[in-house]
Amino acid sequence: MSYLRDLVYRRSAIVLNADKTYLIDSRLTPVVHEAGLTSIDELVGKIRHEDVGAQLVRRVIEAMTTNETLFFRDVHPFEALKLQILPDLVKARAARRTLRIWCAAASTGQEPYSIAMTVREHFPELASWDVKVIATDINAAVLERAREATYRQLEVNRGLPIQMLCKYFDRNGTTYTLKPEIRNMVRFQELNLLDAWGSIGPQDIVFIRNVLIYFDVDTKRQLLGRVRKLLEHDGFLVLGGAETTNNLDDNYAPVKIGSGVYYQIKTPDGNVGGVR
Repeated sequence: MSYLRDLVYRRSAIVLNADKTYLIDSRLTPVVHEAGLTSIDELVGKIRHEDVGAQLVRRVIEAMTTNETLFFRDVHPFEALKLQILPDLVKARAARRTLRIWCAAASTGQEPYSIAMTVREHFPELASWDVKVIATDINAAVLERAREATYRQLEVNRGLPIQMLCKYFDRNGTTYTLKPEIRNMVRFQELNLLDAWGSIGPQDIVFIRNVLIYFDVDTKRQLLGRVRKLLEHDGFLVLGGAETTNNLDDNYAPVKIGSGVYYQIKTPDGNVGGVR
């Protein structure tokens, strides 16, 4: 198991402690069966000693990544988006009429589509702007599902307000597909957060939620520093409810709105919205 823990860490920075052996067993057993093998030990043997190419290793990494997601997860970040983040940016970007939003670890698409629906529902003036939402994930399989934008009854029941389901989805039996007006607002791209981010570019808003919790302290610091370099000086960083920049990157300042917290880059005097 130590070999698999090291492999997952090297390729994804996800930390699997010794007490997570059960997780390795449960998630890799389907991979073992798909590969026509009989055990995880045999899987490890193939990876270590045979020329199996990158595909088997890729399946292992994909299997070990967590893809839990739902529409409007935790509610508070989307309230902050609606009540303060987007209103501030609409004013600040009025001259250039552009808006760039990056949603990292996008999984099957519920989070970036929730962002897109928030933009469309509450900010009709942005329909004439150049608004781009880029959504990335390490897992190619979940990205394919995200691009299809078709969800089962259980998935749309988790967090999606009924009025938005009726307004932005087409029903086909027991599945629901997002209408093109929302689907076309989001561009999906495969990206390992450990790799270069050259295709991302400067961003006004970065959602990187429920990601840092899987990394060690050094990796968290590196990622927050890299986000800061591409975040506009008055941009916004949104983390998961159990995540923070505290004791990791002192260049961010937390800003509370309602029951949620987001982050902005500090000015030299310690306020927010400053230059790097």
